[in-house]
Amino acid sequence: MKVTSPSLALLCALLWQMPAQAAHQANDGVLRLYGPGGPDSALKRAADAFARKSNVPVVVTAGPESGWSQQASQDADLIFAGAEQSMSAFLERYPFLDPQSARPYYLRRAVIAVQKGNPSRINGIDDLLRRPLRVVVTEGRGSYNTSGTGLWEDVAGRLGSLADLQALRRNIVAYEQGSGASYRAFTRLKADAWITWVHWPLNQSDKVDYVEIEPQRRIFRGLSIAQARSADPITRRFLAFIESPEGETYFAQDGWTR
Repeated sequence: MKVTSPSLALLCALLWQMPAQAAHQANDGVLRLYGPGGPDSALKRAADAFARKSNVPVVVTAGPESGWSQQASQDADLIFAGAEQSMSAFLERYPFLDPQSARPYYLRRAVIAVQKGNPSRINGIDDLLRRPLRVVVTEGRGSYNTSGTGLWEDVAGRLGSLADLQALRRNIVAYEQGSGASYRAFTRLKADAWITWVHWPLNQSDKVDYVEIEPQRRIFRGLSIAQARSADPITRRFLAFIESPEGETYFAQDGWTR
C-alpha cells in the first residue's frame, strides 16, 4: 500500500496548477479584456472606436467571473473591475496580472433604480428607511466577486445611524450575487427599489428609471484595470485612449466621471 505524505500531496497540487499559469500568453495581436457586466458597456464603445482607429481587434468579454475565468487565464491582456475590493480579489486570483499596473480610471455613483415611471414615488434613501418598500440589493455573500458588495450598508450607515441600517435591512427582499442577478430579481419581484450603479438604469432606460441618492449618502466606486505581464504592447495605447478626451465621451454616456 502506497502512502502519500501531506507535503507530497501539496506539492503535487501546486505542480498541477503550474501549466495553466505558464500557458498564459496574451501577445497574439488581439487586445482582450475580461471583467464584470456593467462597466463593459462603456468599455465596448471605447473598444470599437479604438479598433477603428488602430486596426487592432479588441474583444471585451463580460459577465460573471465563472463564465470567463478559464479563458482569461490563457489570453487576457487586461482585466477590469467595478470596485477596488473586486480588483484586489482579481490580483490575488490571477498571478499573470502585474499588480503595479492596476489603477482606477473612472468613477460612477450609486443611485436608486425604480420601476418605470417611479410608481412608488421614491425621492431618496430616506424613503427606503421610513416606508415599507421592497428593496433589492447586490451582495457577494462571501463567495462572489461583485462591485455591489456592501454598497447598501455604506449608503444606509453613511450618517452613523444604527437605526438607519436596521431600517433598510428590514425592507430588503433579495440579496443577489451580482448586478445582473439583482436586475432580474428587481424585475421579477416588481420591487420598489434597487440600490445600484447609475449605468444600469441608463442602459435599461426603456424599462427602468432612477432616483438620485442624497448627496450626504452618495457612494462612488471606480473602474479599475490591471494589465497582464505578457500583454500585447498596444495595450498601453488603448489605456491612453480611454483616458483621452475622445475616450472619455464613451464613459460619460454611462455616468462615469473623473
